Amino acid sequence: MFSVITVSDSCAAGKATDTSGPHLVELIKQSLRTDTVNYLLIPDEEDLIKQSLIYACDVLKVRAVFTTGGTGFAPRDVTPEATRAIITKEAPQLTLAMTLCSLEKTKFAVLSRAVCGVRNKTLVVNFPGSKKAVGECFQSIVDVLPHLLNLLNEGEIERVRETHRKVQATGDGPVPQEVYHVCPHATGKGGDDRNSPFPMIDVDDALRQILATIPSVQTARKQLSRVNIPPFRASIKDGYALKSIGGKGMKKVIGYISAGDAIVQTNFTIDECYKINTGAPVPQHADAIIQVEDTKLVSRKNDYESIVEILAEPSASLDIRSIGSDLRMSEEVFQYRFPLDACQRALLAAVGEKVSVVKLKVAIISTGDELLHPYDTNAAADASSLEGKIFDSNTTMLVALVRQCGFTEDQCEIQQRVVKDDFESLKAEIESLTGAVHIIICTGGVSMGDKDFVKPVLKALNYELIFGRVNMKPGKPCAYATSKVTKFFGLPGNPVSAFVTFHLFALPALRQYLATLNETAPNAAKASLPMITVELLDAKYVLDPRPEYARASIVSRNGKLLATITGGQISSRLKSTIEADVLLELPARTETKPYITAGTPLKALVLRSDFISRYE
Repeated sequence: MFSVITVSDSCAAGKATDTSGPHLVELIKQSLRTDTVNYLLIPDEEDLIKQSLIYACDVLKVRAVFTTGGTGFAPRDVTPEATRAIITKEAPQLTLAMTLCSLEKTKFAVLSRAVCGVRNKTLVVNFPGSKKAVGECFQSIVDVLPHLLNLLNEGEIERVRETHRKVQATGDGPVPQEVYHVCPHATGKGGDDRNSPFPMIDVDDALRQILATIPSVQTARKQLSRVNIPPFRASIKDGYALKSIGGKGMKKVIGYISAGDAIVQTNFTIDECYKINTGAPVPQHADAIIQVEDTKLVSRKNDYESIVEILAEPSASLDIRSIGSDLRMSEEVFQYRFPLDACQRALLAAVGEKVSVVKLKVAIISTGDELLHPYDTNAAADASSLEGKIFDSNTTMLVALVRQCGFTEDQCEIQQRVVKDDFESLKAEIESLTGAVHIIICTGGVSMGDKDFVKPVLKALNYELIFGRVNMKPGKPCAYATSKVTKFFGLPGNPVSAFVTFHLFALPALRQYLATLNETAPNAAKASLPMITVELLDAKYVLDPRPEYARASIVSRNGKLLATITGGQISSRLKSTIEADVLLELPARTETKPYITAGTPLKALVLRSDFISRYE
């Protein structure tokens, strides 16, 4: 991800049109192979420039921030001062390269005071304000930018070394252009490098990068009531409707009122009353309800009550719900959150509104020559056809998980497909879905096998590959890519890996995308699985070199939540998910901490609403 900040009083005030910033955005997209470039237009205010730079570096954590404007000698040209105040390292040779290039065009290039440097892991570059100068300066440094960005990212050290080898091989020639995917995927072919070219990133960083590419809006969509609830004065109790000024004592029962009856308009005396049911409309001239428990039946006539004694003193409005006491017309009913749950649907029904949702379109793909449809009766009957084959469980599981997480048919449309392990078949399938669906969830084909074609296919279809490996167990080969409309999740083919990575990465994206389609801001706190703190119940568990998400069941013992890991945690063992109530976050193994023991406090991500398996 990258950021472009145009600094200009006149453009920010709407007195001029910014051409340099948009031009720079396009240069970055074309040269650095990305669709994710944030653009910001601000006035020449030093504090605001500093705040914007810090936000891009520390909050958005972009790889590079490019500013345009405010680098001259005018009184309000303060971009260099703001930049110098926030960077932790200067990069004067980048500035020199731009100056030397610009001097070949104009002698006025010496009047630029541009600053280049680094803040933590983010590159910061000042460009002049003119569109022409922006293009010239960008081209003067673009060849070294990929290598520079790799140097800032510790996870890309192998690519740094590769560039160094190429430079040494070519002498003092230009730095070789970065290749963003150089993996020997073709069957029967290979190279000297047997390692994945993709850096391993942390789980939190992976999720942050995913959500940054999912469209979002900032305002919440509100539902207003078009009716009063209740729309009439309603009885809170089963009892008798009367006039409070009549006090207690003997009353003649002159009628019966049930829920759904019309409002009684007839006037009556203080010695009379109506028997009334809960929820029924209170007579127009009654102002109190006395519950049945505070009365005594005196006489009946033809099986109907005729005289009752009121034992409690009535007061005005006693046990009466006034019009609109629950919800008034035009009052806010709720702020939408998606997917819609039972409470929202109930409130919509209560105010007479139909459920209206723009559907999220999702495609779920399994890849593999070994896969058979689980309900293929012909294959099941022919034992020879099962040799070397397995039944596909991933699509069944993922469709069920999407539905289980609240994405009902009226909110989410799902396609299911199984694709063979060859480049052209997979390319044709993904190409047909790109632009037609919002999210593709694909399992398999993302690791290091000769037939793992997902990442090359995504490159061929001009997807921007955001990441290709995650530092986690299970799920290390997980990949994510983005296009203008369609977002692609490449989950590992092992069922448990797919199960875990769906919950950690795909589910938050599904929630945010559905919210955006329906014009409401996503609830960041509810995007991911709920987190609780538990204690390990197992006597000892040996840690993995990577952070692990172990499937565990929860026991409640005297109010304390204890977690016990559900057997073998190998990524192909789908049975470990059956009794799993949570995903247990386990730290990576270190020399000083190779294992954890009973009583160790751990964070756990809740998988289901009934997440306590046993009470002791």
